[in-house]
Amino acid sequence: MAVEPTAGAPAGKLVIRNIGLLLTGDLDAPIASADTLIAIDGRITAFGREKDLDTADAKTVVDANGTALAPGLIDSHVHPVAGEWTPRQNQLGWIESCLHGGVTTMISAGEVHMPGRPKDIPGLKAFAISSQRIFANARPSGVKVHGGAPVIEQGMVEDDFKEMAAAGVTLLGEVGLGGVKTGEEAKKMVAWARKYGIQSTIHTGGPSIPGSGLIDKDVILEADPDVIGHINGGHTALPDDQIRCLCESCKRGLEIVHNGNERAALYTLRTAREIGDLHRVILGTDAPAGSGVQPLGILRMVSMLSSIGEVPAEIALCFATGNTARMRKLDVGLIDKGRSADFVFLDKAQHSAGKDLLESIQLGDLPGVGMTIIDGIVRTQRSRNTPPATRVPSIAK
Repeated sequence: MAVEPTAGAPAGKLVIRNIGLLLTGDLDAPIASADTLIAIDGRITAFGREKDLDTADAKTVVDANGTALAPGLIDSHVHPVAGEWTPRQNQLGWIESCLHGGVTTMISAGEVHMPGRPKDIPGLKAFAISSQRIFANARPSGVKVHGGAPVIEQGMVEDDFKEMAAAGVTLLGEVGLGGVKTGEEAKKMVAWARKYGIQSTIHTGGPSIPGSGLIDKDVILEADPDVIGHINGGHTALPDDQIRCLCESCKRGLEIVHNGNERAALYTLRTAREIGDLHRVILGTDAPAGSGVQPLGILRMVSMLSSIGEVPAEIALCFATGNTARMRKLDVGLIDKGRSADFVFLDKAQHSAGKDLLESIQLGDLPGVGMTIIDGIVRTQRSRNTPPATRVPSIAK
């Protein structure tokens, strides 16, 4: 069931009570002792024990009914085009489907599937700025899509990045999907982008679409991007020794994606854990892509990395929330005062062998999503895509 907020209506005061488990998204303290959370006009103001909080005069009251409350999930790697339409799969409504999978924020790695995507420099700058504006002005199903990620091309100069940054562009599309494929070329453009506050992601591994090519460790290390995009391949991964070199030789983001090599994903996770760098691990789907759209892709990655990668479920959930939020400099992804009130309610799937939510994830089961909230407003109730949760929250007021 979808709940549509009144256009332009302020969220007011939100009280969430009877929380069974509060998952913070913070790798250093992934679980907090709290049964109640309060948000006012879309911002978290307090959480703790209900007896110690002011819950009066709430506009909306949600009874969690003992379920877990977590930050809304972040997909660090998507390829949006126009609202909820993707020409890659000729599909509508894919973002709402991902919302039913608990994803409340998406980061564009380039609007590369737009038919006729401009590759000339004036055109690509105009396309990036317009895409940024479009997704800022109209959020599909309420999901926060950070769009406008230009794919850089040969011949760009520093002033191009300065101009885009001044117009609101904050992301680069995957370096390597355009004409810039060498470390030497990419290095200066990545540095220009960073100078003006634009974050960069690089394609990693073999070619994924016509026009892309192999990007190996030497190119990545020379380019020095902020995020090593789909380090487990999109879809074809680099050899293990190159993945290990990237994990050990730089301190940038290690992005693991659903549409990649699963064995390489687990190898990356184990290497990051071995060197004490789990805080660098973030998750994406790399969808829409040739593999399709995966509404449960982030939850599937959490479950796989927890169960096969032998990481506690509450830690694996941080890869999809707080780790990404900090790396991407977002005000979502963490349950903390002042942060955006974006949440997903989770419980173990009906008939899971796990005794509770966390154990069920560690056994490899997907959790059930019972509700999503963005900016303090209920957006969806029981998910139409996840297995049914054992318990679900309800709107008490």
